[in-house]
Amino acid sequence: MKKTCAILAASTILAGAAGAETLSVVGSWSSLPLHQQYEAPFWGEKLPAASGGKLEVELTTHNQMSLGLGDIYPLLGQGVYDVAMTVADYAVADAPELEGLDVPLIALTADEARAMVDAARPMVTEIFHDRFNSHVLAIAPYPPQVVFCNHEVSNLADLEGLKIRASGRMTAKLLEALGAEGVNVSFSEVPGALQNGVVDCAVTGAGSGYSAGWWEVSTHLMAIPLGGWDSVVTAMNMDKWNSLDADTQELIQSQVKAEFEDPAWASAQDALVNDIACLTGNGECPAGESRSMTLVEVSDADFEKARNILTSEVLPDWAERAGGDWSARWNDSVGKVVGVTIN
Repeated sequence: MKKTCAILAASTILAGAAGAETLSVVGSWSSLPLHQQYEAPFWGEKLPAASGGKLEVELTTHNQMSLGLGDIYPLLGQGVYDVAMTVADYAVADAPELEGLDVPLIALTADEARAMVDAARPMVTEIFHDRFNSHVLAIAPYPPQVVFCNHEVSNLADLEGLKIRASGRMTAKLLEALGAEGVNVSFSEVPGALQNGVVDCAVTGAGSGYSAGWWEVSTHLMAIPLGGWDSVVTAMNMDKWNSLDADTQELIQSQVKAEFEDPAWASAQDALVNDIACLTGNGECPAGESRSMTLVEVSDADFEKARNILTSEVLPDWAERAGGDWSARWNDSVGKVVGVTIN
């Protein structure tokens, strides 16, 4: 009942004035750079300006609405709001095939990650159409998902037996194969969980962890992308999309690419290096004050170990859960781009 009241209250707030076409937009985590630097300026300023007053936007975020993370896209499909964006992995309970968008360890640069996303996009578009009655507008990255530990670690073997918050289901499977215990903790609850020993480590983007203050409750940073890039999908309710004329659709699609998606990817290229500098003090921090976490360098042997687990255990497990011909389609698209085949 509490959730229903919150949604109804937020829906009332999001109701636009008569006249211009009003879009009710629900952004991702309000405290993180993706929303502050790209989502909010695009939806709040750039798109309305580009439309010449034809479009108005009422913007909030899913955490400000107190939405359950797994509810964000289903509610979008029901038309509770017009546009929503969040991490694709939050929706995999309803769409396990969506896990193939953001696979750990196979994209080590922003260029590789975008090539992976572009290859997966036709599949993602179909999934969102069929599962969530929505039209995909953009897929943008969080920074590479690395490991924060409030526990001394020096290599992957040290993760064995530790309780670790994963950033997605594939990451959880990978951690379990490494001998760790996967623990389900919401992003906002991680600092308390690390401080109180509910988890020993947690996976998130280096920049996200810096912005959210995870450095206050963790000591070691393992800079291996065990959680992929945590792709954020922006989608519009399909009924709303179909109600717009062709010119408006083209305006939104072209603007979201040029003014939101492309800039977010461009900034991701240097994000990991800059974010590690901010967290560890190893280099200049462009985002603010440097912190003093211990940087754990990952050996080639550790990386190969994790990559072998991914290809021999994690991806085949996903193929079985996704069912149908999803693994064959993944092999023919993403797999060809990244040089990985699911057997």
